Amino acid sequence: MKVKVAVIQESPLFFAKEATLVKLERLVREYAAAGCQLLVFPESFVPGYPRGFSFGAVVGSRTEAGRALYAEFHRNSIDLAGADRPRLEALARENGVYLVIGVTERLGGSLYCSMLYLGPQGGLLAVHRKVKPTGTERLFWAEAGVGTSFPEPGKFSGGAAGAGLDVVPTKLGRLGGLICWENYLPQARLRLYRQGVQLYLAPTADAREVWTATLRHIALEGRCFVLGCNQYFTKSMYPDRYRELAAAEPEEMCPGGSVIVSPLGELIAGPLFGEAGALVAELDLEDIVGAQLDFDVVGHYNRPDLF
Repeated sequence: MKVKVAVIQESPLFFAKEATLVKLERLVREYAAAGCQLLVFPESFVPGYPRGFSFGAVVGSRTEAGRALYAEFHRNSIDLAGADRPRLEALARENGVYLVIGVTERLGGSLYCSMLYLGPQGGLLAVHRKVKPTGTERLFWAEAGVGTSFPEPGKFSGGAAGAGLDVVPTKLGRLGGLICWENYLPQARLRLYRQGVQLYLAPTADAREVWTATLRHIALEGRCFVLGCNQYFTKSMYPDRYRELAAAEPEEMCPGGSVIVSPLGELIAGPLFGEAGALVAELDLEDIVGAQLDFDVVGHYNRPDLF
């Protein structure tokens, strides 16, 4: 079975949910019209990854300006119990595509770094919330603690613990993935491998060259296709009122590095550095079976009696 995919390396309209959703809708229409069946967007594409921000917090104190900035982040984040969910569901349905979108999601007063799975049928299929935000991310993103099932409209609900680590079966294959440095958690990867993940999705904010090596390792280890997706973002893309908060950052704050990798760890497309754009490829899921001839991490190459 062949699947045409697009990894979208673009920038949001920072902390402007409505404008970013309009851009998202335009990009989805464009790549759906080109025949892509699965589109992947970066970590916190809506409403943006707050690179360089401190939110006015140091050990022992917080500032009013930092609290106000958090409140603005919260206002511009995705609310699945409100109008955002049906809007995104309609986008997938009307364009006949599967969408995986990195967003910041709000639940009550907390924010989560989430990955939304949407399909042309069934609407919102699943939500994965980052289980372990990295470093200072823990200041503004909560850890997924109530699972990552999505709330029904009008309800404030989480679901069973770990639900967001379940692979999503679709007509295109079994979709699953982790966000950014969650991909360095061997147990989390193994959970996906055990469920037979075929299209492994890795939205990220990591633009280091060594990140490519990480994704190639995962492809080889899991014998799956890996789609790594990052933003391309420069400091001048920040609105004026935010730019001074990232004064110490370089102009090219996030050079990208999106990539598509085969089940044998070979680069199919990318890494794409230094510009916005998209990686488009046709993937043959039968390649996974051939790659498992000499290595199957949960099958003939496994030793559960020892490990």
